[in-house]
This record gives sequence, C-alpha cells and structure tokens, in this order.
Amino acid sequence: MNSKTGIGKFFSFISDVRGEIDKIVWPSRKEVTITTIVVFIMCLIASLFFALVDTAWYRIVHAIIGN
Repeated sequence: MNSKTGIGKFFSFISDVRGEIDKIVWPSRKEVTITTIVVFIMCLIASLFFALVDTAWYRIVHAIIGN
C-alpha cells in the first residue's frame, strides 16, 4: 500500500515529470528550418489547389444558372 502523503505524492510527481522531460529529443535548427519550409510550400500548394477548385465550381455554377 502506498503510504505517501499529499506532499510526498506531489514531489514524486515533480520527480517523474523531470525524468520525462529528460527523455525529450529536441530537433536541430536545420530540421526545424527544413520542416518550416516544407509546411509553407504545402500550404501554398493547398491554397492554389483550393483556389483553382473554387474558381472552377464558381464558373460551372454560374454557367448552369446563367448569371
């Protein structure tokens, strides 16, 4: 049975958190830069794709409706 008091559980929790933080592997500056560039490029491609699809649907609907 666990006989820790509330304050003992708190310090145990803090100790566990520190142990988990030590396991974190942070990316290098180069990895972050490359990933950021890839995200921007993918956002640009997606925005162009959706702009083209939106324009196509706009023209199709207006051709059908006749406005």
